[in-house]
Amino acid sequence: MTGEYLSIPAETRNTAVGDASSQVRYAGFWMRFWAYLLDLLVVGSINRLLVFPLFHLLDISVERTSMFAPATIATTVTFYAYFVLMTKFFQQTLGKMVFGMKVIDESGKPLTWTTVLFREVIGKFIAKTILFIGFLFVAFSEKKKGMHDQFADTLVIYE
Repeated sequence: MTGEYLSIPAETRNTAVGDASSQVRYAGFWMRFWAYLLDLLVVGSINRLLVFPLFHLLDISVERTSMFAPATIATTVTFYAYFVLMTKFFQQTLGKMVFGMKVIDESGKPLTWTTVLFREVIGKFIAKTILFIGFLFVAFSEKKKGMHDQFADTLVIYE
């Protein structure tokens, strides 16, 4: 029986899928907001415990006087690397783990690098650029999808 698939009648498949989707709980604005604040605390801690001491050790200035200052670039890379890598490998950041949420692809497929990069980098950059209005979509959309979720066809649900 290993390696074989059981055939399931179409009516049963549709019912099973319908039942499963009715049990999905979408994560709302405030829970995602608190998870994001916790993630900012984690990223800030990583910067202060690893990046800044490394800069001091290498005698590189930690002043963020311009957008292209070494410290600014390093902290930005840390920020995006944290969100991209955690979302790709765990489907959730530490903040989402604490609050019992995870990111899934709307079609049910595993998250791809393209999806994660589009959601975490491009989608969130656009959502932040427009006065953070892209994040307010979570509060008012049916499936609690932010602008970045709509771009990447992802959902944030409770585990």
